[in-house]
Amino acid sequence: MAKSISKLEFDPHESEPQPRVQLAQWRALRAVVDAGGYAQAAKRLHRSQSAVTYAVQKLERVLGVAVFQLLGRKAVLTPAGEVLYRRAGMLLEDATALERAAGELAAGGEAELRLAVDAVFPTWLLLTALARFATTAPATRVELLETVLGGTEEALVARKVDLAITSIVPTGFMGDPLLRLHFIAVAAPSHPLHTLGRPVTRRDLRRFRQLVIRDSATQHQRDAGWLGAEARWTVTNKATSIRAARMGLGFAWYPENVVREELASGTLKALPLREGRERYADLYLVVAEPDFAGPGALRLAEILRAAVAAYAVSATHTQHRTGSGGTARKGRRRPDAE
Repeated sequence: MAKSISKLEFDPHESEPQPRVQLAQWRALRAVVDAGGYAQAAKRLHRSQSAVTYAVQKLERVLGVAVFQLLGRKAVLTPAGEVLYRRAGMLLEDATALERAAGELAAGGEAELRLAVDAVFPTWLLLTALARFATTAPATRVELLETVLGGTEEALVARKVDLAITSIVPTGFMGDPLLRLHFIAVAAPSHPLHTLGRPVTRRDLRRFRQLVIRDSATQHQRDAGWLGAEARWTVTNKATSIRAARMGLGFAWYPENVVREELASGTLKALPLREGRERYADLYLVVAEPDFAGPGALRLAEILRAAVAAYAVSATHTQHRTGSGGTARKGRRRPDAE
């Protein structure tokens, strides 16, 4: 009779059951599936093919479960193998995260923090938070990925970052609401759209060049917010897009607080759209590994929340003084990051 998958060996002197399968064996199983065979897995793991084969066979023998079955001349996962493959991935991710957290804590904090931030988040607000973080952790290196749309989501899923500010919270992650952005369509004052003498329609916009920031995702790129104009310029940097708009090379949608200086100086001007004049998008703060996050990651998350809260209070006071502003419309539509 096959042994139960969940059955573990017990030591009478231990209070917890001891696992009988080593991490190296789970890693071998994952590698065989991901690499497409034992030979390829051996190269990936820098081990001999016989060692990888033995590790998987021992895993099957210890658990009493067949992981692979032959279909024709090809070995594929059994239904039980599919379950073990998925759970092994979670186990290895947790083990890696735990080891990294232990190393960071042993050193008194993280040596490096990796942060992915959607380009629509105000750069000045991000740098304000990072400057404050630098005063509390001057020795911590910060690696900033300035991403667009699905690029932030990909960085989280691939575990490339410790924190992320994103409009898209991937499945399996939890995000806290951080900031609602108010988008407006703008162009240089000299742009023909400002000389029509009437409200600008969607048809008008499609006649002119739209400036778009490319989705930084490598898979499943999005074209959110593009109006279908043939004369489209796609760039990879927010600053390039804003500079092009200031030069009168096209129109674009930006978060109002991202182009606040250009609006104040008059180098960019809001377009008088007939409809769709305002858009809103919500950004979320995501801690990639909340159970294993180091003190630096938690501190930076706290600083980001405080910086956004302080900005929100300041913006509210400004609106009250000037009499501008209004109630934000509710909605989840994610405009382009132009």
